[in-house]
Amino acid sequence: MRKDRLFTVFLLAALAMPGMASAALAKATFAGGCFWCMEPPYDKLDGVVSTTSGYIGGHTKNPTYEAVSAGGTGHAEAVEITYDPARIGYARLLEVFWRNIDPTVRNRQFCDVGDPYRSAIFYHDVEQKRLAEQSKAALEKSKPFPQPIVTEIVAAGIFTPAEAYHQDYYLKNPVRYKFYRHRCGRDQRLEELWGKAGLK
Repeated sequence: MRKDRLFTVFLLAALAMPGMASAALAKATFAGGCFWCMEPPYDKLDGVVSTTSGYIGGHTKNPTYEAVSAGGTGHAEAVEITYDPARIGYARLLEVFWRNIDPTVRNRQFCDVGDPYRSAIFYHDVEQKRLAEQSKAALEKSKPFPQPIVTEIVAAGIFTPAEAYHQDYYLKNPVRYKFYRHRCGRDQRLEELWGKAGLK
């Protein structure tokens, strides 16, 4: 058997082994208010494998939507992104994050009020932390709005996926999703902050 053919066979066999194909994938976790609205910007990016809505940053086990939205659990609605670093970098994910949130308010995003709707970057390693702090510092210098940036940068803890009906909500219920997004004033405020050219 030729060496190049032998290598191809070996490579395909390795990729077929459990865990081999996913070994190079990474995770990023961002809180930007309603998790329904944070999935679409990432789903359209080349290199993003999946997005999952869920809860993170709290002190209770097995959080539910009812408990989190009522307050008191410490959890934030967030989106966990599984991505291929060989195709898209964490810096690009951060860029999309900033352009899809209002970083000027505490414990609120648009019409949703309370700590479950705070904006935060939950880093998974020291490199993500470095890049997050670097991107925040750069934004503080170049931001097109006068208010300070209050978005948190904190270590990621346990992420709990939200209930099934929340996953891909914008695809399952497009009319309700568009109505909610418009009523909440999300796009209007994003345009005020970033301008039409800045939205991504």
